[in-house]
Amino acid sequence: MKASLPKSFEWSLSGPLIGPKDDSYDLAGIKDPSIIEVDGVYHVFASTAKESGYNLVYLGFTDFDEANSATFHYRDQIPFEPHKLWYLVYQNGNAAYSTNSDISNPCWNLGNGTWVDMWTICDSSDCYLFSSDDYGHLYRSQTSLGNFPKGMGNTASNVYSTGDGEYLFLVEAIGSDGARYFRSWTSISLSGTWTSLADTEAHPFARSNNVKFSTEAWSKSISHGEMVRTKVDQTMAITSCNLRYLYQGVETWAPHPGHLCVLTGNYRTG
Repeated sequence: MKASLPKSFEWSLSGPLIGPKDDSYDLAGIKDPSIIEVDGVYHVFASTAKESGYNLVYLGFTDFDEANSATFHYRDQIPFEPHKLWYLVYQNGNAAYSTNSDISNPCWNLGNGTWVDMWTICDSSDCYLFSSDDYGHLYRSQTSLGNFPKGMGNTASNVYSTGDGEYLFLVEAIGSDGARYFRSWTSISLSGTWTSLADTEAHPFARSNNVKFSTEAWSKSISHGEMVRTKVDQTMAITSCNLRYLYQGVETWAPHPGHLCVLTGNYRTG
């Protein structure tokens, strides 16, 4: 029997795992992570924050406890199976993407611009680009599988297929206490109506009130991250019974996002 998503969520949180190195880049923080596991190696792409602006960093590692020791290659990624390429979708003042035939190679082609927080997912016939803004609006564009990455139209931040005929939609929100958290909805179709799953402060997908800290409660906000996936294609599939979420933690004593950490689900699926 396939595992289904739970109706409520509880998480355990690691301590800070990935943060700025003591090097010449002098970063204030690392944020906006995207992650995929390929052949036992975790590949992480993230934004780097410093006084002069934002940039990108890539790192690869096999153990989260040793992640910050990995080499940082300073420079939302999915492989598009029909093209045999990896697509790194990001913002550069607009929406942009770069491609690479080898995810472990830190050299990507120059960005091609076509909003903030873009997310791409495909079903058997179409590709959908979801985007959100800082005012609570959510947008969706789509194009045919054969026409990707061109032809985006029809305006509709994470969307995943769960393997049981359902899609999980995660959206970051700001709580009444000013801290960030995640709300969730489900649908049987990427183009269909979304139904509430865990979407309030009292009943959230992930918020400080349903997280158990392994160390001190160092981050009250849960902001901009991605599920750890092992299936390598454009369907963005996850396993409902083994949810892990890499996100940017905002230290309670610092005004900027500083480190990446991992939520691990503590529940039984139906």
